[in-house]
Amino acid sequence: MPGMTSSATTPASSAPRRPRATRARTSATAAAGATAANGSASPTVSALPPAGEPTVTTAPAAAVTGTVEARTLVAVAPAEPEPLPTERFLDRELSWLAFNTRVLELSRDESLPLLERARFLAIFASNLDEFFMVRVAGLKRRIATGLAVTAASGLEPRDLLEAIGERAHEMMAAHAAIYTDDVAPALREAGITLVHWQALSVSEQERLHTFFREQVFPVLTPLAVDPAHPFPYISGLSLNLAVILRNPVTDKEHFARVKVPPLLPRFIRVDSDDLHHARFVPIEDVIAFHLDQLFPGMEVMQHHTFRVTRNEDLEVEEDDAENLLQALEKELLRRRFGPPVRLELADDVDDHVRDLLIRELGVSEAEVYTLPEPLDLRGLNTIADLDLPELHYPKYLPKTHRHLNEVETAKPSDVFAAIRARDILLHHPYDSFSTSVQTFLEQAAADPRVLAIKQTLYRTSGDSPIVDALIDAADSGKQVLALVEIKARFDEQANITWARKLEQAGVHVVYGIVGLKTHAKLSLVVRQEAEGLRRYCHVGTGNYNPKTARLYEDLGLLTCDPQVGEDLTRLFNQLSGYAPKTAYRRLLVAPRSLRSGLVDRVNREIANHAEGQPARIRLKMNSIVDEVLIDSLYRASQAGVPVDVVVRGICAIRPGVPGMSENIRVRSILGRYLEHSRVFWFENKGEPVVYIGSSDMMHRNLDRRVEALVRLSDPGHLEELDQMLTLSMDPETISWHLGPDGRWVRHGGSDGEPGRDLQAHMIATRPSRRITTRRR
Repeated sequence: MPGMTSSATTPASSAPRRPRATRARTSATAAAGATAANGSASPTVSALPPAGEPTVTTAPAAAVTGTVEARTLVAVAPAEPEPLPTERFLDRELSWLAFNTRVLELSRDESLPLLERARFLAIFASNLDEFFMVRVAGLKRRIATGLAVTAASGLEPRDLLEAIGERAHEMMAAHAAIYTDDVAPALREAGITLVHWQALSVSEQERLHTFFREQVFPVLTPLAVDPAHPFPYISGLSLNLAVILRNPVTDKEHFARVKVPPLLPRFIRVDSDDLHHARFVPIEDVIAFHLDQLFPGMEVMQHHTFRVTRNEDLEVEEDDAENLLQALEKELLRRRFGPPVRLELADDVDDHVRDLLIRELGVSEAEVYTLPEPLDLRGLNTIADLDLPELHYPKYLPKTHRHLNEVETAKPSDVFAAIRARDILLHHPYDSFSTSVQTFLEQAAADPRVLAIKQTLYRTSGDSPIVDALIDAADSGKQVLALVEIKARFDEQANITWARKLEQAGVHVVYGIVGLKTHAKLSLVVRQEAEGLRRYCHVGTGNYNPKTARLYEDLGLLTCDPQVGEDLTRLFNQLSGYAPKTAYRRLLVAPRSLRSGLVDRVNREIANHAEGQPARIRLKMNSIVDEVLIDSLYRASQAGVPVDVVVRGICAIRPGVPGMSENIRVRSILGRYLEHSRVFWFENKGEPVVYIGSSDMMHRNLDRRVEALVRLSDPGHLEELDQMLTLSMDPETISWHLGPDGRWVRHGGSDGEPGRDLQAHMIATRPSRRITTRRR
């Protein structure tokens, strides 16, 4: 779900960068002044050492790589760590709700293009649906089975469920109000209107009569409720009409349910000829006007829209499943019948209908959300897709990476030659996925010197050129291994389809290691060359999906480094065969070595700082929840090591707590693209150790998934990531700052000037042509 910031804001001009060896931190006074200008608390801290303990200060500023905000760091080197407070973690579920609140804030931001604000409303709705289907449903299931335990935040399960409900009610009410009072009026001013049936002209109604008769009526199934017809099953996320009918002969009232077909457009356009004046009518309005045709001979007394959210998480016991595909297909069928966790009702609903739905669906009053119509604002994506450039972000076409674009030509560059010349760090969507990763695999499939391709597939698109390339490679006689993660949540059915298609084409399809999802983003190509076999590799932070690569911000490394090739060979052998004790040189791999490897790096920064050496930790990820890693960061902060965290979604860190985390800063950036890359930076005495890869700092990533991080070695790549991380933490960059109380506050800009939109800045400054050529 892309979370986005305005490209309408003015990107800050890039100041000339000083040589790496001479760049120094700004003064503490300047940092305090910049912080005060933004209205946030000063990051300068002072901790007094206990009696008899030595004081450890930071190393000389010039020894630290990268320009960062100054922070006076005075710390203690204790003989033994003090116990950390018991309430040191923010709650992960409430933190997720805070993330979706940040998405909602973007829909309220009048500096953003109008149709992008409408899309953020749709993204918010879709995000919240998934939260209820997975997180709330899972919590309810654990409570019901007695397996729920106290959260790391200290909240008891039932207290947490109550807190989620209270916050979700507030958020959904705010969501509806932003649409009704803010976005919808702005859309009307722009000539885009959502109207009800009564507001349509006679000619528009006539067209919709025809539309209903030809495309809607044949797929509707009215379901009555009476002694002969039990209450029907209401499928999850479907929009429904609750209808009260009266039999004119018996004068008795009856209840019926009509499901709005999910494959029909949510909002139907009624004036398709005018590009600048678009009128839409909700599909449920069209159906409601024609209810008499569904119940001939009955009198329609009233109708109300409602919607149910169900538990749609999957549970597959792999040890007991002879065939994982078959077991998963059965579980997908079961998903449709999960218990309800939320009931959304139109605010004009009759009390009798409300009581009936609550009783028959088995939901509590706390799980009922009464909202103004229209329900299910995911449908605003239809309106957000209107081709009105002036109401969208400026169009951006991803560029071919400068090291894959040595000369201007319509012919794709030789990716293998480019990788032999140097490692290539890709940054999507600013660098084109189709002319880099996709071309890499397509050329591998067509190259007669390529002997084998090994590939992980977690999520991919319905018409994936990646899958087509693997099939072409198998057809040409190459050894092709595809590790398809068919348990990727909400993509299970699509991945089953692609797994079977690959198998039929002769691709060796495997499903990873029992009990683990394979989430690593890896590609390995083995090629016969004059010097012998050479292995070409891609290690990324995002999925091999050309569509999401245009919307997700991700990093990827193309390399033929022998160590990386050896590591990937060993990892693929472990995934397809039996190699439980595999060791790696440039990779950190979960679940075996990733958490311990990162904690070890944190501890080294603590030791470096104690020795007066440059020490700093910078992390960028989607979510950080793992208590072991967070505690290691708290220990680093207590020792005086500055820790900067850029997190898009969930964050259980409580920053800025005196004596525990005053040296930790947490920022969140949402914008036009969904920030999705993971970066792990350790200063390492001025010789930075930097990893990128697929893993977030969550239990599932570290314990229940195969994840891979690769260490970068090219100084130019480190320079590029240094700039990105520095800009991400810069007070002039638009971002949300996390406080010790768990509240996020939006910052950016000073003296009345708009802040820097990081993504717009990346678009404006991303080079597309290769300036110089460096050979190994």
